[in-house]
Amino acid sequence: MGNSYTGHLQSTRFEEVLHNSIEASLRSNTVVPRPVFTQLYLEAEQRPYSHDGRGDEDDDEEDGSDSNSPPIQYQMMSPPEGSCTTDGFCQAGKDLRLSSMATESLEVPPGFLLVGAKSPSMPDHILVCAVDQRFLPDECGRNALLGFSGNCMGCGEKGFRYFTEFANHINLKLTTQPKKQKHLKYHLLRNAQGILVKGPPICWKGIDSRMRHAVCNAAAGPEEQSGHGPTDLLPSSGHTALNTINHSDLNTHLHISEGSPPLTNGSHVPGPQQPPAQPGIVANGPGKPTVIGSMANSGPPKKRHKGWSPESSATTEVTPRPAPNSTTNGTKSADSGASGCLSIGSSPPLAPGESVTVPDHLLYTCGLRPVIFKGHGTLPHLCGNLGDVLVSGLLQKCYRNSQNLPRVYEQYGTAPIQPISTEMLILLTVYYLVQLAPDQAPLMEDLEQIFMRSWRESHLTEIRQYQQTHAQFPPPLPCLAQPLTPSQLPWLAKLATSSCGEGVLVLDTAPSLAEALEDTFHRLVEGRLNKTNYVVIICMNRSQEIESCVVVTGKHQTRALAESLLSPSDCVREIVHELSSGMAAELGSYFSSLGPDGDVEALLEQASPENNAQYSSIEPSGDSPKAKCAGETDLCLEVSKYEVHEMYTLSIRCVDTSYFSIEYYVEWHEIRPIQLAVARKLLSHVCAIADSSTQNLDLGSFDKVEFLICVPPSEVTFHQVVLHLWNSGVLRELGLDQDCLSVKEAEQYVVKLNQSAVGKINSLIQKSKMNPYTLFILVHDHAHWDISSGQCSGGDSSLGLVDGLLNCRQIREAPNILTLHVTSFPFTLQTQYTRISPYNEIHWPSGFNNDVDLYHEKTKYFGVSELLETTRSGSGLPLLRYDSSFESMAAALEERFPKLHSAVIRTHVLIQHYSLALMATAGGQALQALQKHISVETLEMVQCLLNTSQRCPSHHGHMLLLRIPSPALAAFAHQRLCHVRNRLGLHKQFEVILGDPCSALTVGKHFLDQLRVWLKILDPDWAPLTYLELEALPCILILTGMDPLGESLPRSLKYCDLRVISCWSLQRTTLEQELGLAAYLLKTKQDAQLGPHARCDLSESDPEKLSSTDNEDEEVVVDVNNDLPKLGNQASPAGSQHPQSDWTPLDPDKQPNQRRQSKSTSSGSSSTQASPLRRSCSWARNLSRPPVVLLPKAIYDLITTVDSSGLPKSTSFLPHSAVEWVSSFRPLLSKMMTCTEQSLYYRQWTVPKPHHMDSSNRAEGRTDNFHPRKLLLSGPPQVGKTGAYLQFLGILSRMLIRLMEVDIYDEEDINCNCEKDLVRYHQPIALWPNTDTLQGMPFDYTIHDPKYEDISTVYSPDFTPNSNDGNSRRHEDVYLHRRTARIKLSKYAAYNTYHHCEQCHQYMGFNPQYQSTLHAFTFSHLLLGEEIQLYFIIPKSKEHHFSFSQSGGQLESMRLPLTSDWNPDAIKSPIFTPTTGRHEHGLFNLYHAMEGAAHLHILVIKEYEMAVYKKYWPNHIMLVLPTIFNGAGIGAAHFLIKELSYHNLELERSRRVEHGSRPQDVWPFIILADDSCVMWNSVDVDPKSGTAGTERNVSLKQVLQHMESSPDIAQYGLCGMRKWSSRGGGAGQQKEPFSRGHLHDFLLLNVDLTQNVQYNQNRFTCDDVDFNLRAHSAGLLICRFNSFSVMKKQIAIGGYETFIIKTKMTDVPTTIQPTQYICAPDSKHLFLATPAQLLLEKYLQHTSHHLFPLSAQNYSHPVLSVDCYLNLGPEVTVCFVSSRPHSVNFSTTGLLFSGLLLYFCDSFVTPGFLKKFQFLKGATLCVIGPNRSSLRQTVVRLELEEEWRFRLSDEFQTANAKEDQPLFFLTGKHI
Repeated sequence: MGNSYTGHLQSTRFEEVLHNSIEASLRSNTVVPRPVFTQLYLEAEQRPYSHDGRGDEDDDEEDGSDSNSPPIQYQMMSPPEGSCTTDGFCQAGKDLRLSSMATESLEVPPGFLLVGAKSPSMPDHILVCAVDQRFLPDECGRNALLGFSGNCMGCGEKGFRYFTEFANHINLKLTTQPKKQKHLKYHLLRNAQGILVKGPPICWKGIDSRMRHAVCNAAAGPEEQSGHGPTDLLPSSGHTALNTINHSDLNTHLHISEGSPPLTNGSHVPGPQQPPAQPGIVANGPGKPTVIGSMANSGPPKKRHKGWSPESSATTEVTPRPAPNSTTNGTKSADSGASGCLSIGSSPPLAPGESVTVPDHLLYTCGLRPVIFKGHGTLPHLCGNLGDVLVSGLLQKCYRNSQNLPRVYEQYGTAPIQPISTEMLILLTVYYLVQLAPDQAPLMEDLEQIFMRSWRESHLTEIRQYQQTHAQFPPPLPCLAQPLTPSQLPWLAKLATSSCGEGVLVLDTAPSLAEALEDTFHRLVEGRLNKTNYVVIICMNRSQEIESCVVVTGKHQTRALAESLLSPSDCVREIVHELSSGMAAELGSYFSSLGPDGDVEALLEQASPENNAQYSSIEPSGDSPKAKCAGETDLCLEVSKYEVHEMYTLSIRCVDTSYFSIEYYVEWHEIRPIQLAVARKLLSHVCAIADSSTQNLDLGSFDKVEFLICVPPSEVTFHQVVLHLWNSGVLRELGLDQDCLSVKEAEQYVVKLNQSAVGKINSLIQKSKMNPYTLFILVHDHAHWDISSGQCSGGDSSLGLVDGLLNCRQIREAPNILTLHVTSFPFTLQTQYTRISPYNEIHWPSGFNNDVDLYHEKTKYFGVSELLETTRSGSGLPLLRYDSSFESMAAALEERFPKLHSAVIRTHVLIQHYSLALMATAGGQALQALQKHISVETLEMVQCLLNTSQRCPSHHGHMLLLRIPSPALAAFAHQRLCHVRNRLGLHKQFEVILGDPCSALTVGKHFLDQLRVWLKILDPDWAPLTYLELEALPCILILTGMDPLGESLPRSLKYCDLRVISCWSLQRTTLEQELGLAAYLLKTKQDAQLGPHARCDLSESDPEKLSSTDNEDEEVVVDVNNDLPKLGNQASPAGSQHPQSDWTPLDPDKQPNQRRQSKSTSSGSSSTQASPLRRSCSWARNLSRPPVVLLPKAIYDLITTVDSSGLPKSTSFLPHSAVEWVSSFRPLLSKMMTCTEQSLYYRQWTVPKPHHMDSSNRAEGRTDNFHPRKLLLSGPPQVGKTGAYLQFLGILSRMLIRLMEVDIYDEEDINCNCEKDLVRYHQPIALWPNTDTLQGMPFDYTIHDPKYEDISTVYSPDFTPNSNDGNSRRHEDVYLHRRTARIKLSKYAAYNTYHHCEQCHQYMGFNPQYQSTLHAFTFSHLLLGEEIQLYFIIPKSKEHHFSFSQSGGQLESMRLPLTSDWNPDAIKSPIFTPTTGRHEHGLFNLYHAMEGAAHLHILVIKEYEMAVYKKYWPNHIMLVLPTIFNGAGIGAAHFLIKELSYHNLELERSRRVEHGSRPQDVWPFIILADDSCVMWNSVDVDPKSGTAGTERNVSLKQVLQHMESSPDIAQYGLCGMRKWSSRGGGAGQQKEPFSRGHLHDFLLLNVDLTQNVQYNQNRFTCDDVDFNLRAHSAGLLICRFNSFSVMKKQIAIGGYETFIIKTKMTDVPTTIQPTQYICAPDSKHLFLATPAQLLLEKYLQHTSHHLFPLSAQNYSHPVLSVDCYLNLGPEVTVCFVSSRPHSVNFSTTGLLFSGLLLYFCDSFVTPGFLKKFQFLKGATLCVIGPNRSSLRQTVVRLELEEEWRFRLSDEFQTANAKEDQPLFFLTGKHI
């Protein structure tokens, strides 16, 4: 058959047989189980690491190579008859060759991989196959199951179970036994273009990982170059060996989806996109473990076991997490925190005889400090040498958490679920320890997850029943295995450890823990545990209870655990102690000698310039930089720009001329679109807080913005933010630039969070109290720094300072302080007790879901995920690397110096590498032997540092960042590197800078002079304050501090060396902020700006052109020392280095300057312009490239390994050391989660520890305890958050100013007759009008309101029109383009629904208690023809304004006051405001305008808008118009208001009479107010001179009370005021205080006197002009108070002026000419779905100059309009006359009219009345009526045919259908 292993029984086969026999003895009698070891050994996918550091070798040799016999001749099975036998094709005749299938879309089943098979008959071709990945090895040559499962990718046939059968099908035509190991050669991958290409070879044999690493590093072959590099290997160390079930099926409460496949061996089948499966552990029964993967076996079985099937689900890896110091189910463990989990020489006191003595000199003897993990039972008391042993409660806490797991499900049912047994916990612990790699430390969190999944798998059926209450499940399965007994535990544990050699030792013979510990200590001292990493002690106490503990005895593991339990401050103290006490002196002496190569100092002396003339070529000339600039001829032909910080750009130009000019200029740029978008999102959230009903922020009350930016105590960060602020323009925009004239003065707005911040924060609090109308923004930048609680700071005054300052009660309660937290790591603040609402979080747009593409960004962010992507791309060297040589040396020294902290050792190794690399580079050939002591990576970086500055004529160079967290070690490194540099004479080649956050930058004089020359800075005292100002300076920056504090680095950063950061601080924040140092903004490719030439060049396949940019780093190494390993620096094919085209640098000559974040790419020369001159400046060429990052191997393995969710393992770590997980029962983060979903995840699954500042924020009896004025802005490091929040401050200030201002119509009165005699009727200082005087004043018929500029002028004998009146505009243009002014709102303004403040909160009524009821009110009117029913919506709080019947509560009337009533805090007149379409924007909030006075305000609305108006104005009374008026105009609303008011007046008079009052005593006035009246003004008159003074804002209450208190007020029919104009106040002039004329917008209407004058209910336009004329003609007094004016706000939304004319065929408004508004009767015409009256009015407005041709531009011959005013357009003048008896008309004697307009004329119009008027010959008659018969009756009744000629064709109708009741009109000519 396919795989024959006959005769190959070896030792492992014996073990297998032994294990199988033991397994059989454990099987149940009822059901054949799936035993532990079957799954442990037979379903393995990864070999365990033996604890001597080597991987187990495969027992089988390929093709029987272990035998001396010749290979057996093999005869292929003959193919079926008729099948294809052509090479490269399958038997079905389908092409399988890679060259043919490269571009085809292939469907690969889940769990399968595409591989390439090689046929002996076709050596040049690869055949494409799909093989189940479980039968393939990983990159280490392990984990391949025996057997085969594959599919044919040609014909699609599936299910080949034997490779022999498959080989026949694809026509391999073999002469030897078909073996997959021999003929399946390569992985097949798709490149960036989607083409299937040959990938890395399949590692069938166990190639040692170190050998593979070396091969990859040396770039030994083209296959490794084109395939995966060393970084693609699954890591063999670190924290990655633990891998378990797929977590994708775990949701928030571990619900299992119905659609998911059943769990087999604890996992789903992974998709092809997932990484190769890894082993793991689950449990398959209450007491019987199921172990997935190989943790104790030596290899896969030699034949497929009968208990295994190919359909078994593969496993996927799980994320190891740091050991949690967490609570479970809300209860705090006693061992929480590092101090609780770690004790030196402390244990509970026990009875005498139970103590254990720690041997003396244990650390000295064994070279390690063992760690004892408490397990079950009580640990014996330790005594003696307690300093050499550590005791931890982490494992015990892990066990306790696993016992608490079932409580999670007790709420779902009553039946208890048993926890994992003690025996199973111990056995699973042993399995976990066995599978750990030799250099891997145990993580308790991983173990806790194993316990959880094991228990969950054991009780899967019960859990499903509890989780899905409505689902029907089969009855629980019977137990598959007997519970694990205490007697079985020890030998099962030993059996599990049998395959790992001595790596894990189980001690079970001792009667007590004390004796077992004594035995362990003796073994340690005697050296018998040198190869043992863990000792597991199991014993039974007197009560027959199991006791256990684990002693960690591996040197690497004990060091890792000890250092991981140290807090950052403890770590700093430990390092300082080791350096100061001389403990590190031995290490220093060790490094002083290189053995046979000599003494370091002697070699350094040898390499100094005095003794080595060989290096003089590198030494720069003695010329000053200025002289160098003047005399250089070989220059960088380069124009490059680099950005000192986000707001301005520095430019350096190197020009190929006889002189060298360097230009420096500051150029302003617009903010990046994405930053502006984030700023607007911030503003939107602030507005949302203000708009909420909680009244937590009253934006309308603020008129100014001030701010304070809080930053961590870093000098560089402080000055960096100050420079951002100074150049952002925010200070100028906020009006603060007058007090801030320099950068130094801008520092007052930024504060470092140290003790100096206390005074500034207190000052801010005091200013907020004194300035309640100023909004203070407190920006907390880098908010994840110092989240310690102020209550738990202890004696350390620096801890908890942020909590004490920013979370203090004064800031929390200040209504005008808003706190904005800004951070790259928001999960530190996202816990169950967080103070920030999830609705107040603003997340930077993510590139994952293409949010960034919406903003047309010209930059691409290159951060952690992009760095990781370079490790998976498989093309070129990844930007994220580790240094294997460095790691090996550090590991060896860590074993040699066990007492020293690893940071001390690693720093010394690193500095030694740098020192020797400098010596090797500077010493020439004499010191080339030093290269064997240096890692290749270090040598490359040092050579690049030295040679780039040497090659560039202006000495531009790169920055090399050396991250050393410990300040003491950083100082040592700085001192040593400076010493070596100076001894080598390189003090003018590069600078060594110590970046200490506590001190300012220090740069040497030579480099300061160089920077000043580059920047053309003349100030001799200038020095750089930020790292950004070090652009292009060749330097090594040693950045220290336990955490980076937000410092931005320049774009000249070439290498980011993080090799000495802590490997054991396994929190997500800690890791990601270190990697964030390398974050970068790349310039994206802009095709439109590149131009066709550049595009063409980039598309050429010229490796040299591309390598000049893409592989510049490696070229430097090759040029300097070409016999070094090339590190894969072969020229790549075009485009292979960076498949994504948006990494392409741009040509600066074609690309304008763009403003970018601090490290954004500047324009470098295009790679197409490569030349020797251009190549001389490496810095200029590499501005568009992110830096290379070097990591410790352990960290590299962690972040490059992907968990089952598709995310790096580091994302699943604990977010921060100050928080802890709520429970082990939590899902993994998903790759598909948005930032918001991640926030909700952490808010659910983490809680703060007691020393976290949010720990005191636990809500007591509430669902949340969020601070309403706290916001959180999060975004990746260096993405531009500072620019975004500075922009937010600017637009917030603009918005507040905008909120305080409105657009007011500011237009001069029209039709003013300056020649009119100024006759004084009233004294200028008169407060009220005199009725007699007013009667003697002439009525001004002329309309002066500028909104009526484009209507027909009303003829008046006293008015002479201006000559330019004919230049009027169309009415729509006037409405859209009327002149406005920006006016700040006064405290007496009316507001719309967006205004919120404490004062009018109750007035607005946004509370459930403000309920309203609907009341019907019926009345009749002659003009309506029938009774109509109106509805009042009356809130409970306003019912006192109405009277109701006592019996049924029926609405009877609206209460009116008496004329004699006087209340200084009330308004008598009810206010009616007709409105439509302005439920949000109408100015109905009159609280401030009325100064809080009582008033009755009624909104008159249309029925279809009732719900929306009620929603926005719940505390307002509303009058709902009948349904028939839904399509009516403003005339209908005015008509109903007036007639209803008169009807109500009579009802009130009847009611008052019953109470003894006279009818005439009831107040008869109402107010008709427009919904856009915003403010009211009053003109003060000088009492002496009578001249008008300034105009000031007054309240509406003051205006109305003044008007209502006028003497003889009841004798006035209408009162009003003028329209405000900035030029109409008439300051310094004497004006008539009162006048008679037209009133608009705001009327005091006497409904008693105007009883017989009605508004025209059909009118849409000019109804107020029509009413004014008819009221005057009826003899009513109309008075305008000229001392008052009303301001009208421009509201572009809604209103009665909005007319929509559309056809009946469609609802979409279309363009229809006014001539189409009418048609001939009975004609076929396009009918319109518009009221007939509106069509008539619009037709007359636009076409009357054609209808009345003699009237056009002819003021002296107006059109006579009887009893009505209709707008005939601006070119026609209308003369209004009333036909009523006793009406007031001016004399028309001698006036010839050019036309006659009769609109619905009634019986008062008689032939005799018309014969009083004279008409021009040819004058036009227009008679309008409701139907054709009424027109004829009117013509006959008025005897019109005597003087007017009519034609049949002169009859028209509006373009309405018959059912829409069109209007008809008839025209005629005067005879």
